[in-house]
Amino acid sequence: MDENETHVTAQLAPSISAIDAQQWDACNSGQNPFTSHAFLSALEQSNSVGQSGDEDDFARRWTTGWAPSPIILKQEGALVGAMPAYLKSHSKGEYIFDHMWADAYQRAGGRYYPKMQIAAPFSPVPGERLLLRDSKYAELLLQAAESIAQSNGLSSVHATFIDAQQIDLFENKDWLVRKDSQFHWYNKGYSSFDDFLAKLSSRKRKNIRKERRVANAQVDFQILRGDDIKAHHWDVFWEFYLDTSARKWGSPYLTRSFFDIISATMAKKLILFLALQDDIPIAGALNFIGSNCLYGRYWGAKRDIEFLHFETCYYRAIDWAIEHGFDRVEAGAQGPHKLARGYEPTPTYSAHYIVDPGFRKAIDDYLQRERKAVAQDIKFMASMGPFKRAE
Repeated sequence: MDENETHVTAQLAPSISAIDAQQWDACNSGQNPFTSHAFLSALEQSNSVGQSGDEDDFARRWTTGWAPSPIILKQEGALVGAMPAYLKSHSKGEYIFDHMWADAYQRAGGRYYPKMQIAAPFSPVPGERLLLRDSKYAELLLQAAESIAQSNGLSSVHATFIDAQQIDLFENKDWLVRKDSQFHWYNKGYSSFDDFLAKLSSRKRKNIRKERRVANAQVDFQILRGDDIKAHHWDVFWEFYLDTSARKWGSPYLTRSFFDIISATMAKKLILFLALQDDIPIAGALNFIGSNCLYGRYWGAKRDIEFLHFETCYYRAIDWAIEHGFDRVEAGAQGPHKLARGYEPTPTYSAHYIVDPGFRKAIDDYLQRERKAVAQDIKFMASMGPFKRAE
């Protein structure tokens, strides 16, 4: 560390909202919308994370389980590094599951919660988890997270959905790396959706055309971007979101006001695909726009229409990405059914700092075996993809 760097200090901030937005976003060099100040502060302001502020709302106050605890680095008063960190009292809303770890540690007499989570809450989207003005500050940020865990009796720190280019920064500090996979669509210079289809096998190409034909025969589509998404659109989309949340999680992670806040603060990053019957919206998919990626995040429908999910969430996103020259589409976690529709298996990464040495060794042994299995799965799934085989 040179003489100037001795003035860098680490702090635990009370919230993202308490941090200057311009300074935070200046550290978010990848311009990922899910680590932007607008997105993370919207989660706080809408009470989707943290406490509700309503003394009578006991359930909401305690069931969020996400207490904002961002770690920041300052040099001469300026922000030079940050982590979107949260104290967690459970493992919900993370998509990289450690329930087995928690159960094992607690059965052995340990206390797994609270733990620290470095993530974009409820967003299984790869991105930078160390927000840095310069990579030289990475080690200081990770040291700060480790120190907080040790001095506050936390069992562990978990950084999930880390951009692949940042994995080395965690490995250099001996954090344990976990590997998983998602399905992403990649734009290989396609000029149109038909150009993309031409690269698929005949059977897969015919199947996709059939799915699109069946879905589009029953609905009309409206594409809304930015300020074109009005309050009444958010009202109906909220109904879609509640339906999906009830089926997946039992209760919604996000509150209604979250959508109003992001509409006001990051409208240019939003695009909504609405499916209509008789001019009435019956399904929709909300996407976030990155610098070269379209991120599909929330979907819901009032009616069960064959292939509508594929059309609204996958094919419309591919159409839009090709038209606007975007490199890829990321459609969220899970979903092997995406493989037949042109989405390819892609590694995702998380990193874990385990305080207890014995527990760390057990987790390390487990992860070594798991990484091998995941690599084999990715290789197998890639071999089953819909693209034409090389002659």
